[in-house]
Amino acid sequence: MVHELAAYEKAPEQCHLTEEGLHTALFGPQPALFGHVAVDLDDQPFGFALWFLNFSTWAGGHGIYLEDLYVRPSGRGTGTGRLLLATLADLCVQRGYQRLEWMMIHWNPAAGFYRAIDAAPLDEWVPYRLTGTALRALASHLPTASAANR
Repeated sequence: MVHELAAYEKAPEQCHLTEEGLHTALFGPQPALFGHVAVDLDDQPFGFALWFLNFSTWAGGHGIYLEDLYVRPSGRGTGTGRLLLATLADLCVQRGYQRLEWMMIHWNPAAGFYRAIDAAPLDEWVPYRLTGTALRALASHLPTASAANR
């Protein structure tokens, strides 16, 4: 379904996740990725939420960062997305986490759904990303002794 989400977001060529990689991320020796899966009456998956912990130095506590929320077209409008988000909100409340955050591609029609649950867009924060050549170039600026201590 992650590949379905990438296709929906018009970027299938950017999705390189493998089943093995996802399994390792979720169930490896030190998992840092967590997930919830919605299944139908035949136990077939039709939605998921993948998330990890973040930390707010200003709030002084952890939160959940929702990396991906996806419901297959056949399951949309059934309340599945709301249930997945409510599950994460409940985890936040039960564990004392400060917030639940995510990013959404600007043209996603789910914006109306997010507003309906009182989620607030953060337009004052601009995401930045380093990948590929730029990431390696910055890493190469470490002194040799520091690189050996990684």
